Amino acid sequence: MRTILFYIYRVLLIPHVVLYLFSANKKTINKDLDRWCVSKSIKGLKLNALLYFLTHSKDYRTIFYFRINNPIKHLLKLYCKGEQNFTIDVNTKLGGGILTGHPYCTILNAKSIGENFYVNHLVTIGEINGKKPTIGNNVSIFTGAIVIGDIVIGDNAKIGAGAVVVKNVPENATVVGNPAKIINK
Repeated sequence: MRTILFYIYRVLLIPHVVLYLFSANKKTINKDLDRWCVSKSIKGLKLNALLYFLTHSKDYRTIFYFRINNPIKHLLKLYCKGEQNFTIDVNTKLGGGILTGHPYCTILNAKSIGENFYVNHLVTIGEINGKKPTIGNNVSIFTGAIVIGDIVIGDNAKIGAGAVVVKNVPENATVVGNPAKIINK
């Protein structure tokens, strides 16, 4: 019985696959898929990986719906929901290769976020007086961190769990604490 339900669910994912195949963001979605596949040690065809993550990961579905710029996604969300407590602001420019670690109660509201971004749960990236952060490539932000305001997080930076970041972070730096302090460059 469980196997039958699994295949029925996969049939319901056909509209997702069609949107993926004709998406203007297909290259970016592929970067996301590649990163997720490496993280989960999954090999094989992109379509199989796409079906796997759409079936098994609400947070991946949230990212997928963000990438698909088509009103049909709202209908698809009725039976194939994303993570309800993971928000990506529609105005955020999000590079490919995003990976999440259980992004429950996570908000991404930045000017831009670069390639290969990693984010944990309870993270807030937000604005102060309408000014938002700019986040570089290969940045990791861990549990409970807050990054707000008109600041720049440099490439390869790591924001430690619980850090409150309101000032620029240079490339290759690791910051921790409240207020955040650089502990290594």
